[in-house]
Amino acid sequence: MVKITFSPVLELVIHEAVEMTRDDLLLERVTPAGNLPLYWCGGIIFSFSSVPMTDDIVKEYLKGRIHWLEVHFARMDKYVPVITWESQEYKSTMNVRVIDTSTSGLHKEFVQWLKDNVKKK
Repeated sequence: MVKITFSPVLELVIHEAVEMTRDDLLLERVTPAGNLPLYWCGGIIFSFSSVPMTDDIVKEYLKGRIHWLEVHFARMDKYVPVITWESQEYKSTMNVRVIDTSTSGLHKEFVQWLKDNVKKK
């Protein structure tokens, strides 16, 4: 029998959180290779970049401490699976997928932290 151990994240370290307009957040997800998805939880759409996985960071992860180098977010009350908008910059209709992570305990706690600690623009 295989032993299965659940080891949840104990600490999320956010190095920077930047609120932006929805359109700017969407545009940053557009790449030459395709559009990267956004996450939605509790009225917030967001993306994050992780710290490169050095030996020290791997040790942190194994202890339950993860690092998000930078979080970009915008407010969006209602979840939709795809956001479509007319991009003036690219002169075309753009689509970005949105992944509903509202069942993630980590994302729920993160979004609550954002709402409590980042002043609304």
